[in-house]
Amino acid sequence: MESIAVWQGAVLGGIVSWVVLASYLNVTQKLRSVLQPWVAHRVMTGTPAILQIQSFQRGFLDALFSGLSCVVSVPFYTAFLPLLFWSGHGKLARQMTLLIAFCDYTGNCVKDVVSAPRPTSPPVRRITATKDEKENATEYGLPSSHTLNTVCLSGYLLHYVLTYTQYEDSYVKIIGIPLACLFVALIGFGRIYLGMHSLVDVFGGLIIGLVILVFWLSVDEYLDNFVVSGQNVTSFWAALSFLLLFAYPTPELPTPSFEYHTAFNGVVLGIVAGIQQTYYQFHHDAVPRFFTPELTIPVFVGRMLVGIPTILLVKFCSKALAKWTLPVVSNTLGIPIKSTSYIPMLSGSSNAKNSDKLKQAGYLQKLFPRQDAFDVDTGIRFLQYAGLAWSVVDLVPSLFSHLNL
Repeated sequence: MESIAVWQGAVLGGIVSWVVLASYLNVTQKLRSVLQPWVAHRVMTGTPAILQIQSFQRGFLDALFSGLSCVVSVPFYTAFLPLLFWSGHGKLARQMTLLIAFCDYTGNCVKDVVSAPRPTSPPVRRITATKDEKENATEYGLPSSHTLNTVCLSGYLLHYVLTYTQYEDSYVKIIGIPLACLFVALIGFGRIYLGMHSLVDVFGGLIIGLVILVFWLSVDEYLDNFVVSGQNVTSFWAALSFLLLFAYPTPELPTPSFEYHTAFNGVVLGIVAGIQQTYYQFHHDAVPRFFTPELTIPVFVGRMLVGIPTILLVKFCSKALAKWTLPVVSNTLGIPIKSTSYIPMLSGSSNAKNSDKLKQAGYLQKLFPRQDAFDVDTGIRFLQYAGLAWSVVDLVPSLFSHLNL
């Protein structure tokens, strides 16, 4: 028990030390001064290649690559992961949730450290068919998050199929590996075709994704064992999630990247806390799995009809509860707060600019802000998604049990 507390304390202390040291040494700005000019030059010189690719413009290609971008987007994964939990593949769902959160944090950190531009439009034709794509276009370019996430998640899915299922025949490898590589290639090429990324962004996403995948495959068993049966897991992860809100670099200009990180940070805390409470009830290896006599298609459809409205209701209630409790707690403790979007009475035109700076503040400035108020939206978003994720693995499976689903 003492050794567990020591390594957990060492991890949390290491993050705090990094936050302080990185702020004192001005690490973000120094890295940006070296990397940004090089990447920006590669983006500019890569424009003719993008225009050459886009010269083959066709309507069906626009639809194909826009559709593929939606399939590997963060909102799709957010909607897909609950179904994976409810299908009985708890280990895969846990690992993919943790992995995508790690990819999201790492990729967005690199984006905001480098703060490199996307291809200039015009002359590049940029296709943003969805609201999600329009928001993605306001982020920085390097690396391509779609490419990075696709490498990691398709690679881990293939690893899971080959390792943890009955499919051990060589033909699975012969078919699965080329398909995964083709899928990654289509996603990367599509990001260039759509004008969302340059060649250097896609190659950056590919390289970072491969590094993360290799690292993850070496630690996934240890991490999963810790999540399902470790000690001090919920308290440790709550502290870790809180610190990760501060251990984030300051971009050159505000982007949505920090908001995405906050949401997934909350999702992981909710999943970990819920799994800790209900693993031996609903998520152990012997639970019924989809396409077996114990979990038929009609039963799974019933789970979706019950589960999806429930988690949406919990998301709404979590947000409403956070919007009410956080201002009350802040006022009780005498902490001045602001809100840029969630609480109109706390937002003001004179304070909006300072709030944006605080929301995007990094490292030591977040721990010891000089602004006169905290932006409460970060806390609301974090608690909202933590509540949603908790309901996926705790509340909803409890409903399934009561309804014999």
